[in-house]
Amino acid sequence: MSWERLLSADRLGIPRRTVAERSDSSRTDFHKDHDRIVFSSPFRRLGRKTQVHPMTENDHVHTRLTHSIEVGSVGRSLGIMVGQQIQDRLPGHITPYDLGAIVQAACLAHDIGNPPFGHAGEYAIRDWFRRESHAYLLQNLSTAERKDVQTFEGNAQGFRVVTQLENHRFQGGMRLTYATLGTTLKYPWTSEHAGRKEKFSIYQAEKPLLEEVANELGLPERHANRWSRHPLSYLMEAADDICYAILDLEDGIEIGMLPYQVVEPILFKLCGGDDDLLRLEVAAAPSYRRKISLLRGKSIDRCVREVSSAFLRQHDTLLNGEFEGDLLASCPGFVIEGINTAKKLAREQIFKNRRKVEIEVGSFTCLDILLDAFCDATYQLKNGPQLSFRNRRILDLMEYNAPQPEWPLYHSYLRVLDFIGGMTDNYATYLAQQVGGMGR
Repeated sequence: MSWERLLSADRLGIPRRTVAERSDSSRTDFHKDHDRIVFSSPFRRLGRKTQVHPMTENDHVHTRLTHSIEVGSVGRSLGIMVGQQIQDRLPGHITPYDLGAIVQAACLAHDIGNPPFGHAGEYAIRDWFRRESHAYLLQNLSTAERKDVQTFEGNAQGFRVVTQLENHRFQGGMRLTYATLGTTLKYPWTSEHAGRKEKFSIYQAEKPLLEEVANELGLPERHANRWSRHPLSYLMEAADDICYAILDLEDGIEIGMLPYQVVEPILFKLCGGDDDLLRLEVAAAPSYRRKISLLRGKSIDRCVREVSSAFLRQHDTLLNGEFEGDLLASCPGFVIEGINTAKKLAREQIFKNRRKVEIEVGSFTCLDILLDAFCDATYQLKNGPQLSFRNRRILDLMEYNAPQPEWPLYHSYLRVLDFIGGMTDNYATYLAQQVGGMGR
């Protein structure tokens, strides 16, 4: 791969332009990508979508929106720092701040396709489509199409949002640059390669768009329907991992699931060892919020510097498409140990919290009601002799997302998932109550 192609500022869905035609604005194309994402409706709705703690009443706890903004901030720092280190290898018209803007934009979009209730929502949708009682709904779908809906993935839905659904519907979507689109692709392959972790970034419906992006950027196709990742996508991934590993613990303290004293040594480790001045400053801080704020800032700064150094060490391997794993795993031992310890603590003491589990279990019922209603109506629209009054009214709720009788069922089900997947936690709960006859 070459940086000349990897940093393409041409846009999906519009004709190719010259560098001169792109340089007539105070904002670069990559900064415009950032703005298009920030001002979009699906990005705004992340403010009412679960990060870790669903339906929380504590205003200090992260939502998908605040998480995405923070990941974008860290990603921008990573991009700029890496850009400064490899400036002599970049095309002449590209600056380190362009790399920062590309990574920041990709970070802002990295969760834009997440359904209501976070990962619990993903599992609920997958579970619904996998039930034997629903097999008849999928009988006319191809194997690959069934795999898509039975492995509903927020990453694949996110690529669909930015390339299809928002702004220029099914004509390039947000019309982001190829460089930013490539950087958003954490898993540039279809569901057949999802593997044990069930991760992929492309539905069959968007495969032609992935092929276009990969061809423009020069991403090599390693296997059928599986491409190498854009090198900058590893910086997006690292920014996400750094933020949720550290900030999940901060949320745990805020909600009372973790004592500060358990988290403090983990963050000191991530800061890189003994720093007597920092210890004095933390000890003098007037509140736990201020203490954690100091340690969080120092920890993230150290992780950013170590990840950017790891990128430089792995530069040639990344451009050859041969890098395996993630950049944090290429960092010094104290970073690896600190991040892994933080994730382990969150899994054991936060993710298993009783209230969190109760709401997640309830989210399955909520999404069951919605999928029962909208998928049954969609199936009857295509296969029934006549659409019932109730199902007609159900499809009316979908407005411009509503499927048409002549569409293949696969594309009709994707429209249902566009509609349900785009809901906030609050709206999904409200609509399930109304559709299920429980509304007041």
